[in-house]
Amino acid sequence: MQSVAAPAENPLIEGLERLPVHPTTLTIFGGTGDLAQRKLLPAIYNLAHEGALPERFNLIGVSRSDKPHEDFQAEATEWIERFSRRKVDPKVLAKLMENVRYIPGTFDDPGVFEALEETLDAFDRDAGIVFNRVFYLSTAPAYFPVIVKQLGERGLDHREGVDVRVVIEKPFGTNLQEALDLNRDVLKVLDESQVYRIDHYLGKETVQNMLAFRFANGLFEPIWNRNFIDYVEITAAEDLGIGSRAGYYDSSGALRDLVQNHMLQLLTLLCMEPPVHFSADQVRDEKVKVLHAIPAPTLEQVPDMAVRAQYQAGHAEGQEVPGYLSEKDVPADSITPSFAALRLEVDNWRWAGVPIYMRTGKRLARKVTEIAVTLKPVPHLAFVQDGSTTIQPNQLILTMQPNEGVSLSLAAKIPGTRMSIRPVKMEFLYGTAFMSESPEAYERLIMDAMRGDATLFTRDDEVEAQWRICDPIVRAWEQTPGPVAQYEAGSQGPEEAAGLLRGGHRWRAI
Repeated sequence: MQSVAAPAENPLIEGLERLPVHPTTLTIFGGTGDLAQRKLLPAIYNLAHEGALPERFNLIGVSRSDKPHEDFQAEATEWIERFSRRKVDPKVLAKLMENVRYIPGTFDDPGVFEALEETLDAFDRDAGIVFNRVFYLSTAPAYFPVIVKQLGERGLDHREGVDVRVVIEKPFGTNLQEALDLNRDVLKVLDESQVYRIDHYLGKETVQNMLAFRFANGLFEPIWNRNFIDYVEITAAEDLGIGSRAGYYDSSGALRDLVQNHMLQLLTLLCMEPPVHFSADQVRDEKVKVLHAIPAPTLEQVPDMAVRAQYQAGHAEGQEVPGYLSEKDVPADSITPSFAALRLEVDNWRWAGVPIYMRTGKRLARKVTEIAVTLKPVPHLAFVQDGSTTIQPNQLILTMQPNEGVSLSLAAKIPGTRMSIRPVKMEFLYGTAFMSESPEAYERLIMDAMRGDATLFTRDDEVEAQWRICDPIVRAWEQTPGPVAQYEAGSQGPEEAAGLLRGGHRWRAI
């Protein structure tokens, strides 16, 4: 009888062990909000499903709606069943809900924090241990300093023998002065080591894999400089419009919404020097050096290095869609950009002279977030013959969404008797290589906050350095009432964006 061979193990998943986490009580301010419903609570469930949560784990939701614990547990169950990336196991979910509590009230009410302290202490007493405490501020930005101040006044900012951490969602200020003021208010109460400013893009596997590709492969590091790289594009395109978010989006716009935080963080990871150790502060030290090497534009320079635009009516998602100014609750005279493109340079030894183009927008041709690194063309092609396509420079493409992976374009010979050349692609996809779906970014970041690993969170000096680059652009656009460039919904974006490109460069098709 022929024996059946055991299935070969995937060598790429070796070493992915789970690290122990100290028992933790996680409090979500804004526990019934959209972010909690769609991202945070499903992420916590998926961590529980993976067995990655600490063995002792409690969850507290704080929000304005007045309801008992049981109603919040029922709502949380419904949200997790609706938005979880995997099918829900009723036993795992029921076990998670056993230690879920709810506290109603406004975030400026001292009574809320008194009830919070009592609930935290009750968890400690019942378990016979003292839990680490993580406070997640999933609220409107105006409440960030209010909540932190209340935590300090109630003495919840520190606890002897355990760690207390505060996770703060974006946006961290809407301009440089607001960011400085918010940092000052937060750091009056908390130590910087307790503050975890979250940027969910940094939790994506491909973003983190940039560091692995650069620093763990001898193939890339020797060419990762101005001698071999011609230019870089960072694109974060969406095919959706603003939907029902006009209240937030029209006061923010494309630059504040994505460029100031997500996209500049991508740039720092792409351009940073290798740290001596991959510890939180050493990685963030190198990222800050990159931001400091980017010259902030003067108000006069902004028109030459930045383009803004709004989408007009067009076709997207297979249907006719309205223009930005026709969206519900958008003022008819709004100049808020739904598209922003920039040309930046990192003025240091490695990157001097390499333009870095960034663009983001709503209602573009498709949803994609990627970084394209274009190498300089080869200096001479002795074997070009009829039948060859146009020789394209090599490109390394790191895709964050929708399909996480990395691809490399190469020139190869077309089969046949002639030396004819055309581009081919080598591709790595996470789902194929690791035989599993990548975890949601919030799963990684929530775990890191509970574990005390701040590597993928933004430090105060990073936030301020990012705003020093973007603040002159914000002010220049606010001082110039228009006209604002236009682009058709479902298109590649405004024609004016091509004016940012230097000779021979071109935007990749979205």
